[in-house]
Amino acid sequence: MIFSQFRQLYLPIILITLIFVFGIAGYMVIEDYNFLEALYMSVITIATVGFSEIKPLSDAGRMFTVVLIITSIGTFALAITRITKYVIDGEFQSIFRNYRSDKKIQKLKDHVIICGYGRNGKQAASRLKSHKTPFVIVESNEDGIDSFVDFDRELIIIGDATHDEVLIKAGIKNARAIITTLPKDADNLFVVLTARVIQPNIKIISRASDEHSDVKLKRAGANNVIMPDKIGGAHMASLVLKPNIVEFIDVLTGGGDIEFHLDEISGEDLQDEIHGKTIRELEIRNKFGANIVGFKTSEGQYIINPSPDTIIKPDSRIFVLGTHEQINHLRKEFKQLS
Repeated sequence: MIFSQFRQLYLPIILITLIFVFGIAGYMVIEDYNFLEALYMSVITIATVGFSEIKPLSDAGRMFTVVLIITSIGTFALAITRITKYVIDGEFQSIFRNYRSDKKIQKLKDHVIICGYGRNGKQAASRLKSHKTPFVIVESNEDGIDSFVDFDRELIIIGDATHDEVLIKAGIKNARAIITTLPKDADNLFVVLTARVIQPNIKIISRASDEHSDVKLKRAGANNVIMPDKIGGAHMASLVLKPNIVEFIDVLTGGGDIEFHLDEISGEDLQDEIHGKTIRELEIRNKFGANIVGFKTSEGQYIINPSPDTIIKPDSRIFVLGTHEQINHLRKEFKQLS
């Protein structure tokens, strides 16, 4: 609860309240003031503003005023100092920023969680942003928050991704995937284990530095394990051997600025009446201008340039080449109604 984060304000607020209750009660009993008169006298006395009294005080009233001034001047000053410091130090703003962040993340669905905002985390975030895919960043280094200038600050969580409560705060129960790019393989392994327990159906992609960590991460529940150094070397060699093909593939997968790109659509996301139909019957090229260039069968076999007689099944996937508008139109037309 947000109220639990205001613990530091409880004491000064209680002290101020007690002072005013003491002053109001005293004036009402000693001088027979009504509530508003007693409140007015308590405010001008505690605040030492020096305004005129409502009516001349009795000797008992003057003695009570002296006691009220002596007891309240230090206490009131301390309480105001505590409250002012709380606001100036940014804790007040931080609490409401976290509150807005929690509310915003709770509304997300099918988003991606990125654990670690190092080199790989930044690349993943930039690619997701370019594809307009919602994501939440979890980073333990609060000093690096200034580097998040390109992203929504309310979708950034400062915390340890290896902790269950941090992943839950990031909305893992409603997320479609989690990408863990922490520098230590042991931490990535812990995130994979935790994520798989909390959300058994989530897609998990993990970074690995050591070749021996690959098998361990997959056993822990990672769907894919990426070794950036290994991939980087292979990619550079491919740029020497087949530079144009590699660059063309990079462009299709979202690495370039051209209008066309390659995307995938799961059979589970398509309407029930589409299941059992052939690619020819869908008429994707004629209706939307996009092309089906690949197909993944229910057995996990990949087919390049599939036959028009290929049958669409719920557990199959089709790979479509087209513009963002064409593919979005296709998804909207064939999307499974919830």
